[in-house]
Amino acid sequence: MSPETVSEQHAKADLVDRHGVSRETLARLETYVDHLRHWQKTTNLVAPSTLSQIWSRHILDSAQLLSLVPDARTWLDLGSGGGLPGLVLACQLKELGGSVDLVESNSKKAAFLRHVVTSLSLPARVHSGRIETVMPSLPKFDVVTARALATLSDLLGYTNELLKSGTIGLFPKGRDYAAELTEACKRWHFSYELHASRTEPEARIIRITALS
Repeated sequence: MSPETVSEQHAKADLVDRHGVSRETLARLETYVDHLRHWQKTTNLVAPSTLSQIWSRHILDSAQLLSLVPDARTWLDLGSGGGLPGLVLACQLKELGGSVDLVESNSKKAAFLRHVVTSLSLPARVHSGRIETVMPSLPKFDVVTARALATLSDLLGYTNELLKSGTIGLFPKGRDYAAELTEACKRWHFSYELHASRTEPEARIIRITALS
């Protein structure tokens, strides 16, 4: 058994033990991963080098967001790409009565998102278009998130109207999170909390509130 296989098994166990993922939710996530692997052959949904670590690198990394705001029921995922974290959240929220709106400008990726949403009957809506075009027509959400989309300062630019209205921003960032925070503070005034990532020791999840 390869180290990668063991690592992936540990990631699945972590989803159940630390994140309370049910057997039904885990089954949905497994089907989602199957779809992603199949579509990856023709559409670049995730970095090919990460496919062997999809559970630890992508699924668990996305699933940890819900534990930071467990009562949130309406989510917005910008630049959803292959559905990370949006489809993972939708798999989790199906049993909780929540929903996710996913915004993706790439038509092939949007088609993949719709395919998975339909196949798994997920509580999610896919908006195919540029963020600045789609955003004005969207309602208020409990949480807005984006993974590997843009710098924190740019993300605040995309989401400032939502954040000013009380929506929580939850943005996973890598080892350069401190530099991104410094730059964002030059342009925006906001309150924030840093949460350690459970999948990458040097990464942080930045929770943004009270933007002005």
